[in-house]
Amino acid sequence: MGVLKRFEQRLEGLVNGTFAKVFKSEVQPVEIAGALQRECDNNATIWNRDRTVVPNDFIVELSAPDFERLSPYSGQLGDELSGMVRDYAKQQRYTFMGAIKVHLEKADDLDTGLYRVRSRTLAASSSQEPAGQRAPSAPPRGPQPGGGHVSAPPMPASPPSGGAPPVPRTAPPGAGPQPYAQTRRWIEINGTRHQISRPTLVLGRSTDADVRIDDPGVSRRHCEIRVGTPPTVQDLGSTNGIVVDGQHTTHASLRDGSRIVVGSTTIVYRQAEG
Repeated sequence: MGVLKRFEQRLEGLVNGTFAKVFKSEVQPVEIAGALQRECDNNATIWNRDRTVVPNDFIVELSAPDFERLSPYSGQLGDELSGMVRDYAKQQRYTFMGAIKVHLEKADDLDTGLYRVRSRTLAASSSQEPAGQRAPSAPPRGPQPGGGHVSAPPMPASPPSGGAPPVPRTAPPGAGPQPYAQTRRWIEINGTRHQISRPTLVLGRSTDADVRIDDPGVSRRHCEIRVGTPPTVQDLGSTNGIVVDGQHTTHASLRDGSRIVVGSTTIVYRQAEG
């Protein structure tokens, strides 16, 4: 059973059905949970071969009506969302630098049904964020004109205390070969970058997809990018198919700059040695 499905089942049993009444608003808990998963994936930092660090402090900004409706339950909802993030991280073998926290905040510039997620990595010994030094606002999530799901840029991350720095991109003069070379891979959707940190990346309209695309022309599990030599994209039996670099296809090799069209959304594949 998937992490999101277990989260939904736990939520259904809380407070004798109170949550079922509260969450008739446009913003649903599973949407926020899926956004937190993507926030982890998009901001995962590889520190060494055995450790990938993801954010542990999340702020979910809601419209005034949604915030007023959900704020009385923010403690329980925050605990459930934190547990979901912990389960997802265990599944993906991610690690945290400190305790996981999820906060709800009101944003007067958001309409009902829209929300933003901001995140940062805080070490266990880090102090609270000083007043007046909040991260810049991120674009809202929710249905956007022209298709495609908008993700929020991360808050500044704090490096792990005493941890080893990332492997340098180039070796110093006279140094021997690096233990292992890494190729950074990511996709760009409507100007938003999504890191590819696993062998496969599923794109689709479902909340279970690795990258969710809010586009009516996109199937629930539309296509899959596979890391390899060369990297490829595979249609997963979608209704409308995929177009890669102008050609309708079910399977194609990818290169830096390849353009994948699903529904009315264009995905740009990127890679670079690093």
